[in-house]
Amino acid sequence: MASQDWFDKDFYKVLGVSKDVSDAELKKVYRKLARKYHPDSNPGDAASEAKFKEISEAYSVLNDSEQRAEYDQMRAMGAGARFTAPGGGRAGGGFEDVFGGRGGQQGGFEDLFSGMFGGGGFGQTSGGFRGFGGPTPGQDVTASTTIDFITAVQGETITLQTGEGRTIKVKIPAGVSDGKKIRVRGKGRPSQDGGAPGDLVLTVHVRKHPVFERDGNNLRVTVPVTFVEATLGATIEVPTLGGDPVKLRVAPGTPSGRILRVKGRGVATGSGTGDLLAIVQVAVPAHLSAEATEALKAFHAVEPNENPRADLIARARG
Repeated sequence: MASQDWFDKDFYKVLGVSKDVSDAELKKVYRKLARKYHPDSNPGDAASEAKFKEISEAYSVLNDSEQRAEYDQMRAMGAGARFTAPGGGRAGGGFEDVFGGRGGQQGGFEDLFSGMFGGGGFGQTSGGFRGFGGPTPGQDVTASTTIDFITAVQGETITLQTGEGRTIKVKIPAGVSDGKKIRVRGKGRPSQDGGAPGDLVLTVHVRKHPVFERDGNNLRVTVPVTFVEATLGATIEVPTLGGDPVKLRVAPGTPSGRILRVKGRGVATGSGTGDLLAIVQVAVPAHLSAEATEALKAFHAVEPNENPRADLIARARG
């Protein structure tokens, strides 16, 4: 704080208390004012923010017994005095006279303020609100929760219970991924001196889905098709997450691993909406009747004479 401010500002008047106010009453008055003018209670109100700074500044001095004593002493010895900046055209009666000598003698301005602000001289403070030693915020609290896959994709407001028995509602945004941290403002530990409460930092874990898996904003699902469907082509049903199945066309000669895409049926996030990716898997029958076996042998006798591994072997040889 500039030197003139200590003489110009009446911290007792700022807080509306008498000079013999007790510590308990001082804290009570400050907390009431802090709640009234806190920026969180008055978003965008510059006047309230300025007032909050002013009362925090006053409380930081009067709440500290040593600083309060020095402040009272300075106010008493400098009543009616005015500081003059160097080169201000005044020969005497200014800064140096009040503090007992020129050039910082007998303790001087810097020594006095060094003691008041933690011994660091100018440029160092005791912390707190904007460096004025005001109220400190409460501590953040960390926690974790596990949610279902569909909740992570679609979003939902969930209710958590703290160790102290408090219930907290947390909005899970649509598209949250496993391991994501969500910060919930003001739901941490309360401040011990009237400051803002801390935050809750929640780590979200997502359970695996038995059918779907996430690939960025896309959803993947493996869809079995029969040998005949893959060979001759077919229209099949594919499941969607939280909705009715959709119909997809499997083209004749579709191999395993081919991806069929359903636009806009993936994960919706702020960056966009993904697709549903259906991965074709040709299912091989585990049991064949005698008639089916004979039919396959007959098919094998007339199928094209192609080796599906010929290209693989050629590429492996380089």
